[in-house]
Amino acid sequence: MKLYESSEDYLESILVLTNKNGSVRSIDVVNDLHFSKPSVSIAMKKLRENGYIEIDDKGLIKLTKSGYEVASKTYERHLLLTKLFVSLGVDEEIARKDACRVEHDLSDETFAALKKAMESK
Repeated sequence: MKLYESSEDYLESILVLTNKNGSVRSIDVVNDLHFSKPSVSIAMKKLRENGYIEIDDKGLIKLTKSGYEVASKTYERHLLLTKLFVSLGVDEEIARKDACRVEHDLSDETFAALKKAMESK
């Protein structure tokens, strides 16, 4: 399944919220991403059907192995790009927003080069 930017954002949000709170429900994703409840509900259903998340009988959302891989890759890109933009003098809030836009479209080759450059600083 080809993941769209919004799906990657949902998975990234679930990862961050899980790390922060220990557990995640759909309402947490609604509050984090500021999307509507129906939109999040539809997205969670699609992510579950495609094997990226599991939802237990208490409504707790957990990433599957493939969901975790996508989420962690997206989040790593987000963190590195934010750090890069801030190091260039961009305001941190703007840097986070711009990183969120760029993280989805950057090729693996370009990201690897940026990562290598940032590690050598």
